[in-house]
Amino acid sequence: MDSSVNPSGEQVMAPVTVTTTGFEVSQSEFTSRRAEKSVADYNYIQALTLAFFDQDGTEVYKCTHIKNNEDTYETAFGEFSTSLPLGSYTMVVIGYNRSQEMTLTSSTVASIGTGSLCETFADTQEVNINNTTPVNLTATLQRIVTALGVRSTDNRPAGVTHLRITYSAGSKSFNPMTGLAADNNGFTDLIPFGSAVGTTIYSGSYLFLNTDEQTMDVTIETLDGAEGNVLFSKTITNVPLKRNRQTTLQGPIFTNGTANASSFKVESNWITPGNTIEF
Repeated sequence: MDSSVNPSGEQVMAPVTVTTTGFEVSQSEFTSRRAEKSVADYNYIQALTLAFFDQDGTEVYKCTHIKNNEDTYETAFGEFSTSLPLGSYTMVVIGYNRSQEMTLTSSTVASIGTGSLCETFADTQEVNINNTTPVNLTATLQRIVTALGVRSTDNRPAGVTHLRITYSAGSKSFNPMTGLAADNNGFTDLIPFGSAVGTTIYSGSYLFLNTDEQTMDVTIETLDGAEGNVLFSKTITNVPLKRNRQTTLQGPIFTNGTANASSFKVESNWITPGNTIEF
């Protein structure tokens, strides 16, 4: 980075304020409405990470705000203040659930640690600091994950405790610059059932896609414990997924029935209720 200096040899700094109150939930693409909300008002964003990288890709500033923890911010959740030397930068802002272990290693690679991926939002901007005039920036975060739901048409029996979903493609790592997966290797997600025994279940899972629209094979399994026996297993091939959209797989997952076992139905409306695949 070509930083400017004054005649005394001291590095010239400019104050920079970044506000993430322009937060776009895009609810219509997951449910039935679209709205712009403050990050403070959206329950599924529990942490915000802001970083600036110079033209060489070197991190020059990074800070994480945790909602309801005033020790992590000075004024308000989602409002960052710092000073940067004169020069050109890539700004990255990521919003996510606090339960996620977010690692931002560069402007092009971020990853989630152990556990299930939650809703993730991001925004990147090119920022030029040309003089010492205070700079005010606004980041509008966009949802960059896709959602897969699994709905049972049969009731959950006692002793069946977990759902395991295996994706043949996609990733839990992503490129903040594009919002797409950083690799296309697939992964496995283990989800405990939250619904009561004797009722149908609906479980959700998120992932990053390698392209804006992508098809992949998805294997769903039910288990009698986190590391237990597989009681049911089925692979649905060529499942259509789209970033910031939801696809639902629906069928019997607790009994090895044959109804609709060899075919599935795809509803073409991505928005609401999204793709529903019968199996």
